[in-house]
Amino acid sequence: MTGPPAVPDALGDLVLDGSTEFERDTAVEALGGGRFSGRISPRWWIVVGPNGGYVAAVVLRAVIAAVDDDRRRPLSATFHFLRPPTDGPVQIEVTIERVGRTVTTASARMTQDGRLLVLALVALGVPQQGGLTFDETGGLPDRPDGGPVAHWSRIEARSVDPERDIPMRSRYELRWGFGATPFAAQQGSTADCAGWLRLRESPPLDEVVLVAMADAWLPPVFSRVAEPLAVPTVDLTVHFRGRPSPALDPADRPWCFVRFSSPLADDGYIVEHGSVWDASGRLLAEVRQLAVAIPT
Repeated sequence: MTGPPAVPDALGDLVLDGSTEFERDTAVEALGGGRFSGRISPRWWIVVGPNGGYVAAVVLRAVIAAVDDDRRRPLSATFHFLRPPTDGPVQIEVTIERVGRTVTTASARMTQDGRLLVLALVALGVPQQGGLTFDETGGLPDRPDGGPVAHWSRIEARSVDPERDIPMRSRYELRWGFGATPFAAQQGSTADCAGWLRLRESPPLDEVVLVAMADAWLPPVFSRVAEPLAVPTVDLTVHFRGRPSPALDPADRPWCFVRFSSPLADDGYIVEHGSVWDASGRLLAEVRQLAVAIPT
């Protein structure tokens, strides 16, 4: 947490010395007895308060530190967001609810100035040697027209939703894959969009990075409406399905292909479904969240 930030030497480079902006801004300090302190940074602000995926990453980092067992990696994490944090210190209290032979279950509570902000439940598991293994996911999804998605390097970088000042956007780099342009209200457009995403200063892709990416893409409802919305998350669940392929080219390692859709909205509440793949087409995470659509 000291020294100047490490900046990638070239597009796609990983920063391996633990000094990325993301790692500093999600760092936690153990206080003893399952209690941790952290700090919410305004660098990860969206329309109203900090991005939910970023806040969830702070909580998950505290849970992993409390479990303190490298063999037990997050399998599933659910976060309920009660209030948005403000810029400044937060406290996270982690309770190890049960330690089984293969799965540990932990709960966590994030507070700030005595106010409860986030409730979380996390399952962490040991890999099952010789356990059932198969993959019928089919790799990266096809475009809606049936064609393959383009590699990130073949998609021109362009501003998306440039009219709004979203500080978190400068923390990420994205390449728009498919889906209607946000707020264009194109005829026949649906709440379904996808593309390539990476942290500009990228640590190795682990579960903490993945939980942030699970909520970092633009809400897919933006592709369906004409006017900007704020879409705060009520609850976010991420199922972690694996780590990136070790055979990836170094330039591809920080990049994930993400797809999010909202097939249903009712009374102002939206359900989002999402998936996160590495550049080889390996499924890394499945995402589901409930959010509220608020006109801005």
